[in-house]
Amino acid sequence: MSIRTVVYILSALAALVVVLTRVRLRREGGAGRSRVSMVVVNAHTVFGVLAVLAWAGYLFAPDSLPVSRESLGIVALAFFWIVTLCGLLILLRWLPTRGRHASAAQDDTWSDGPGLSILAHVGMLAGVIVLTGAYMLNKV
Repeated sequence: MSIRTVVYILSALAALVVVLTRVRLRREGGAGRSRVSMVVVNAHTVFGVLAVLAWAGYLFAPDSLPVSRESLGIVALAFFWIVTLCGLLILLRWLPTRGRHASAAQDDTWSDGPGLSILAHVGMLAGVIVLTGAYMLNKV
């Protein structure tokens, strides 16, 4: 499998992570041990959509763009890194809490714990590292 194919697959998976995170946390108080600020969720969604659109523009746009493809790729990667950081912040909701007033973890219908969130957001981190490396090595 070529690096180009891997980049296309990772790009599609990144779009899926952005959409599913938004769907899963569309209301305040999703699963986890603590609440996630909607500011973080909204930033994850906005920067995720911008990252996917900019990256698709970088991958598929002709060279006759008014903006250079390289600039578009850098902007897309910057947005992807912001999305990744927001996703890792969203994962913090699963950290155990201690104390007298600590609440138990809340599950939802998607899973019985943090497995899906860990898979998505740690996978997003690995994917963005690969996308950044492919961009830097000029393999895309």
